[in-house]
Amino acid sequence: MLQPQFAVLLAVVACSLQVSAITYSFPDCTVAPLKGNAVCDTSKDAATRAKAIIDLFTVPELISNTVNLSPGVPRLGLPSYQWWSEALHGVANSPGVTFATSGNFTSATSFPQPILLGAAFDDNLIKEVATVISTEARAFNNAGRAGIDFFTPNINPFKDPRWGRGQETPGEDPFHVAQYVFNLIQGLQGGIDPRPYFKVVADCKHFAAYDLENWEGNSRMSFDAEVTMQDLSEYYLPPFQSCVRDAKVASIMCSYNSVNGIPSCASSYLLQDILRDYWGFDDDGRWVTSDCDAVDNIFSTHHFTSTYPQAVADALKAGTDIDCGTAYSLHLPDAFNQSLITRGDLEKALVRQYSSLVRLGYFDPPHLQPYRQLGWADVNVPSAQALAHQAALEGIVLLKNDGTLPFKSSTKNVAFIGPWANATTQMQGNYQGIAPFLVSPVQGATNAGFSTTFTLGTTISGTSVTGFAAAMAAASAADAIVFAGGIDETVEREGQDRIDITWPGAQLDLIAQLSTLGKPLVVVQFGGGQVDGTALKTNAKVNAVLWAGYPGQSGGTALAEILSGKAAPAGRLPLTQYPSSYTSQVGMTDMTLRPSSTNPGRTYKWYQDSAVFEFGHGLHFTTFSLGWQKTPAAKYQIKDFKINPHAKNLDLNVFDTFSVAVKNTGKVTSDYVALLFLSGTGGPAPQPKKELVSYSRLHSVKAGGQATASLKVTLGSIARADTQGNLWVYSGSYTLTVDTGTGVKPLTHSFDLVGNSVQISNWPQSTA
Repeated sequence: MLQPQFAVLLAVVACSLQVSAITYSFPDCTVAPLKGNAVCDTSKDAATRAKAIIDLFTVPELISNTVNLSPGVPRLGLPSYQWWSEALHGVANSPGVTFATSGNFTSATSFPQPILLGAAFDDNLIKEVATVISTEARAFNNAGRAGIDFFTPNINPFKDPRWGRGQETPGEDPFHVAQYVFNLIQGLQGGIDPRPYFKVVADCKHFAAYDLENWEGNSRMSFDAEVTMQDLSEYYLPPFQSCVRDAKVASIMCSYNSVNGIPSCASSYLLQDILRDYWGFDDDGRWVTSDCDAVDNIFSTHHFTSTYPQAVADALKAGTDIDCGTAYSLHLPDAFNQSLITRGDLEKALVRQYSSLVRLGYFDPPHLQPYRQLGWADVNVPSAQALAHQAALEGIVLLKNDGTLPFKSSTKNVAFIGPWANATTQMQGNYQGIAPFLVSPVQGATNAGFSTTFTLGTTISGTSVTGFAAAMAAASAADAIVFAGGIDETVEREGQDRIDITWPGAQLDLIAQLSTLGKPLVVVQFGGGQVDGTALKTNAKVNAVLWAGYPGQSGGTALAEILSGKAAPAGRLPLTQYPSSYTSQVGMTDMTLRPSSTNPGRTYKWYQDSAVFEFGHGLHFTTFSLGWQKTPAAKYQIKDFKINPHAKNLDLNVFDTFSVAVKNTGKVTSDYVALLFLSGTGGPAPQPKKELVSYSRLHSVKAGGQATASLKVTLGSIARADTQGNLWVYSGSYTLTVDTGTGVKPLTHSFDLVGNSVQISNWPQSTA
């Protein structure tokens, strides 16, 4: 006779084996066994509906459905479901997504990577991109080719330039990332906490303080991020607060790393105290998934527990509802038999999952749901193609230009040289799907009417110079030279951080030789993380430098339009380009932000030395002048804000709105991104050099024309955190500055905040 624990384990295995290759389907409430169950009653709330079916699960059935590849419960009419689908910048290859090899659903719109989307500083664009992605995701789901929840976006601020996954994020500034995700989630989920249905469920990741892959022997699977409450509140978590509290995301992913000694997926401080209690991440269709195998890592790499059963029990009870992996299905039976968990713990996790499916319309008649009508005809439609093109255009940043760009009309023959010059799939970066088409830089220029040649010259990281002669010959025969290089997924990717931030291989050597020819020379830098471009910035014979990130399916088209002058660049760097010496000054494992004897300071806020190109840098093909439409106040009384210390979300209260008149004083119609920074004496030392507090992108400001940037600033934007993480509006002297001062004379205004400093938030304290 089997012992009870073996009986439970074998039952779980039997449940799990029912799923091999996922084929999505929907439960049928019109027939038995679901017919008549309250899960099918659309008049009831989602949690009540979910509980009605979960109550019927056996313990083995509960356990077997705690993993990402859920077998469902066939005897109850519940089909299998794969929770792991991806859609970072378009529906993406992943365990839950299947592209067809021919015919319908062979591709999905491939937008630029988030790092380039972030460079657009265009919140409406982000919402529109996310709306297209969710439309195509639903179409794939309706065809049985994807789930209806997606493990996206990555909103960890890109703090360290060596991080291999920085390309997946919008950039280094937490305020900017918070605005990005607030708009992205609305586009993905179909609004803020929409009723009656989510469009798709999004998943903000990686919670928390995750920005290291594998650096000098330090693995994300075992790394313990030691973070102060001040830095957690002020830098690492504002994007997650925006995602959870304000945009009402339905899913969160806990990260591989530990935070202050506790693995994220076993941290009740993160998953209960902050996430659920402080931010209001409720059980109404909301759940937490682990990163994949992060639950296993609690025992296997963090050595946080002495046994696997204790590890999975800790994760489940802390609030990790889904194990992306197999640790739950393998070890929860033992945890249950050892009384480390209860049936109630399992039910709580499953009710959260299934209430989410209820809110996705999983159990409801398809004819009542507009999202269930989407199909292949809604994928990669002309408007989606135009949006992918627009997104690439808006994000590309002009770092340097001596007037060579745009090319003169006499420039006919262009030599494209370098490892990115003929890039196709390279332009997508990671977490990519199959694009309907990919326009390389050289193809884009050819399509735009240039006569082009392509010569490799060198590879990304290769040191051979055997290709230099051919490159020089091609360049000598051309009217102008475009060197397309930088870094790619061979250098920066998930699981691989960089050791240095120099241009790899022999690329700079080849550029230096090309610069001796006396031809117009444009360097286009690709990749997510920045590389030290000092040699390009200081070489007067390198006439122009563009940064193009990972620009997606229409990247080559967008680049050609900027080269030719058909379009004008207006993107801004969403991160700092540091000198190469930075990597010898601070290690990736140092989570502190403020300058110290062992840290030059992180991000534009704290970095004490001179950046090669600073956060927010970006030139134009025209000139702009800035002025206040109405002179801002010289003094603000803190008491006039009538701050009720017992009110919630005081950080969202408006401090003031500043209107900036932006006049195009040049000859080219252009977009303009107004970046509003604040610096001041208030709050604990050291003070940040400046902080972004608002931004707005103006579109198509005509030559000689004028537009107004309305820049709303909240109390949360001007507040700073004390050592416990509580936000305060501090009295002091402050200065507002519009723009970075490169290419546009900055606009400034000084004011005083007068009166007693006032606390506007109470950050949860860890008792561990």
